[in-house]
This record gives sequence, C-alpha cells and structure tokens, in this order.
Amino acid sequence: MPSTPWNQEKTLRFETTVQRTVELSANVGLHSGAPVTLKISPAPPSTGIVFVRTDLDGFPIPATWAHVEKVSYATSLMRQGVLISTTEHLLSVLYSMGIDNAFIGLNNLEVPIFDGSGGVFVQMLEDAGIRHYRRRRRYLRVRRPVTIEGNGKRISILPADRFLLSCDVYFPHPAVGRQSLEMEVTPERYAAEIAPARTFGFENELAQMRNMGLIRGASLSSAVCFNGKGAMNPEGLRFPDEPCRHKALDLIGDLALIGKPLLGHVIAERAGHAMHVALVQKIMSDSSLYEIMSFDQLATRVAHALVS
Repeated sequence: MPSTPWNQEKTLRFETTVQRTVELSANVGLHSGAPVTLKISPAPPSTGIVFVRTDLDGFPIPATWAHVEKVSYATSLMRQGVLISTTEHLLSVLYSMGIDNAFIGLNNLEVPIFDGSGGVFVQMLEDAGIRHYRRRRRYLRVRRPVTIEGNGKRISILPADRFLLSCDVYFPHPAVGRQSLEMEVTPERYAAEIAPARTFGFENELAQMRNMGLIRGASLSSAVCFNGKGAMNPEGLRFPDEPCRHKALDLIGDLALIGKPLLGHVIAERAGHAMHVALVQKIMSDSSLYEIMSFDQLATRVAHALVS
C-alpha cells in the first residue's frame, strides 16, 4: 500500500496524472523475453493512457478498446501495425490507483513483467506522486445489465454507483480449485489486496506454451508455478487465493480499456481476457447502455436515492 495515501476525494472529483516521470529498466517481457525499459510520464488532461514506442520515433498507441488486437494469454494493442503486448497489469494499476492521464514509454513491444504482479507499478506511482487537474473527472455508469457467456464461462455488469467486483475462478488443481473474491475497488484496497498477486501457471502446461512462442521471459521470480504438490516457488503464495486475486487484477486491467472510471458491479465467472474485452466492446458499442457523469452529478444522484 502506498505510504502516502492519495487525496481520495480530490482524485474522485478531478482528473489526474503523475507528478513526475519515473523509469525502470533491466527487465523483460513475460512472453517475448525481450529486454525493455518502462517510463511513466505526466500527460495533459483528457489525454488518457497512451503507450509510446520510444524505439519507433515515439509512436503512440492509446490504451482503448478500439485498439485491442489479441486477447489470448495477454491483452495486446495495435495501431497501424505497431504492437504493445501484455498491457493488463500496468493498466490495472493505473486505473485502480486513479491515474487518468499518462504517457507510457516502452523501448520494445511488451510491458515488463517484473515479479508478475502489480506491486512494482504501485511503487512507481508512489515515487511519481499524483497531480490533480482542474478538469472534472467523467465516469461511465452502466444503466442496464450486460452479459457475455459461453463454454461455461460468464461475465456480467450490473448498474451500481460504485465500482464493485465479484470474481470466481476454477482450476482442477488441488492447490487452486474454486476460489472467489468480492470487493469494492479503491486505491487502498487494491494496493493491499490485489496488486501483490502474481501471474501463475501449471508445470504440465509449460512445454506447450513455450512451443507456442509464449512465456519466454517467465521464471519463478516472475510467476507462480504449480506442480502436483503445490506452488514451486520457494517463498510460497502471497495469499491462499492468489490465483483468484490475480485474475481480478487482469480483469480490472481489461476494463480499463473503457477509458473512463467505471461505475457498475462486474461479476466474472471463470472469464478470461477475450470475455473481458468482449464485455467492454459490447458496452461501448451501444450508448444506451451507459451514461457519462461527473462525481458531483453522481453524489447528487446518490443523495436523492437515499432521501426517496
């Protein structure tokens, strides 16, 4: 959790960016294994989150649902043939910690994996600080239930005046099985309960994934790996339900592609990247499903509901 708490009320009301540029190098992408340097820099109001390929003359790729390219083992964005891969961990942290605008500089095609969690990104934001603009923050509030389902999986979003998350996962492994999580997502709870959860996999799937050109940068220092006995990592799990918490981290990162803070209750049942993004696309393709409002408008709405 950040040692210096965000000014929560101010962050809820006004758009934000980072106070100063922060940079980390000497890390690799999870799937590409390629070395990459990450830089998070301030951006003007209403910019949103924009990835910048510093190795390609600063080519920009906005982090929005319209630029989603691949959603198999990670969420990748593409614009004019230029790719940014494995965006979900960083987007999850930026979104949950209340950063609306930032330039994300990368000198390669994949966001670095670090320890497989969002913890390093939370620390980067703590080091960078937060700046509030005078521009009012605009929220996307879901007006009607929306559901995507198939193959025994489902993801729904219900109207709500907060960002609520229910996540349910099942893996046929004795150390995982069925796990579930319910919470209201706030910066403090996210930093303490979601961000530290690491990406994970299973020993019997590693060879197949490597044959597919994936997880070239994976190791026990960047992911949890389960074998027949349990977690292979010497330090063990950070939470008994770490896989479920990490799936919640991924889900939030994909929802961030909406481009605005979300008001609604998201219920994910064994869903993955493809289903997360399908939900986002379904919402954004029908303007009757949502409304855009400021924090003050939301507060007025809630006050009237309590009185009536």
